[in-house]
Amino acid sequence: MTAVTAREAAMHEDRSFIGHPKGLAYLSITESFERFSYYGMVALLVLYMTGQLLKPGHVEHVVGLALLRPILERIYGGGAHFSDTQLASSIYAVYSSTVYLTPLLGGLIADRLGRTGTIIVGASVMAVGHFLMAFDASFLGALVCLMIGAGCLKGNIATQVGALYAAGDTRRADGFQIFYLGINGGVIFGPMITGALGQGVAWHYGFGAAGVAMVIALLIYLSGLKNLPPDPPRGAAARAQPKVHKPPMSGREIGALVLLVCLLPVLALSIVGNNQIYNSYLLWAQAHADLHFLGIPILTSQMLSVDSIVSVITLIGMVVFWRAWKTRFPEPDELGKIAIGCFFGAAGVACLALGQMLTPAGEKVSFHWLLAFHLLNDIGFANVLPVGLALFSRAAPKQIAGLVIGVYYLHLWAGNNLVGYLGTLYEKMTPVQFWLLHAALVGGAGVAFVVIRLLFGRLLLGDAVDPDMTTVALADAQKTP
Repeated sequence: MTAVTAREAAMHEDRSFIGHPKGLAYLSITESFERFSYYGMVALLVLYMTGQLLKPGHVEHVVGLALLRPILERIYGGGAHFSDTQLASSIYAVYSSTVYLTPLLGGLIADRLGRTGTIIVGASVMAVGHFLMAFDASFLGALVCLMIGAGCLKGNIATQVGALYAAGDTRRADGFQIFYLGINGGVIFGPMITGALGQGVAWHYGFGAAGVAMVIALLIYLSGLKNLPPDPPRGAAARAQPKVHKPPMSGREIGALVLLVCLLPVLALSIVGNNQIYNSYLLWAQAHADLHFLGIPILTSQMLSVDSIVSVITLIGMVVFWRAWKTRFPEPDELGKIAIGCFFGAAGVACLALGQMLTPAGEKVSFHWLLAFHLLNDIGFANVLPVGLALFSRAAPKQIAGLVIGVYYLHLWAGNNLVGYLGTLYEKMTPVQFWLLHAALVGGAGVAFVVIRLLFGRLLLGDAVDPDMTTVALADAQKTP
């Protein structure tokens, strides 16, 4: 037995962290602080751009913006000159969509440096990016650092969680639930703290807090290296591994693959209501909503924490609901659940339009309408993103299963680009029209899923979904911009 194999065997048998390998604690806490920094920064991004960075006295100092602006105007506005709000929305679109492409780069780097080295590089680059947000001139450079850093972390650290367990270890699903519990903790507290500092004191205090959190994440990860999985063989060592023969895909598998790819644009439409939370929703809430709950004032950026809390509750609620439902009634398949999720999401966004419509002129929309939006939208979210992941993981041809999961996340790239484009329409429409448009897009995606299920659903039929994968996919429900 080699040293590496002995280390892996010992790690797989380790139960020192509440029955799980000790490395899970380091990875969970690392990712919690990384998500704290990521979502804490996102909570401030659009508000900061429209409130300060893009104003005279600041905007002219941003290096590269004069070159970038006409490109964004051409892509997202058809060549029309952008207002500050439209420019902020298009910058958000580029940033929030690109973080779903950079993991491909992170995977290539991991093939060269190994996962551990790539994660260390990614965390370091992200920390630099957060601190660069403190200066007007380096704003675009900061976003580039954050996109590259997130790409190095996003897939590789989750892969390390899976590598903590031997094949067939039934603890893996619980391990991912613990890991994503840490993620949701970061998502909840990040906007809460950075919002209080950024909006309550000064923008750069909030960005600085995100940077400090990223440094803490890096230090925790480094302190736990000896408890983490060793990197798989690379280079010559990898080529020396015995080759596993993979049979060619059958006609049915090819048909299923084509259908899965065709689902991507519909999935992109299904998320626009949810992902607009990080963009124009913040501007709308700041201008039109009464942000007081039980008499307690809530900062606009902290609405992301409210959404995260509701999201965790509804996620757990949906897991319990479907388990209880199937004891008495047939459980819908994945396409059915996704369609249901779209209709809930559309109803949630419609609450924003209805609340605005019923509010007398000159008054603020009641916070209860916002809570109704978050509740219905997050019920929908729990039945779309994680269930979609479970569908793709089950129906993907086994020969290219990993690639298909990567393809699945491309709908988030497309969806966030669409969210950015829709954000450029915010000032051209009334709030009622703006939110009804989103409700129509999400509801239309639900109708499309119903039609697809009726016409082509048999292509995706197969064995029952792996319970472990279902649990992991449902747990993988962090709010992703």
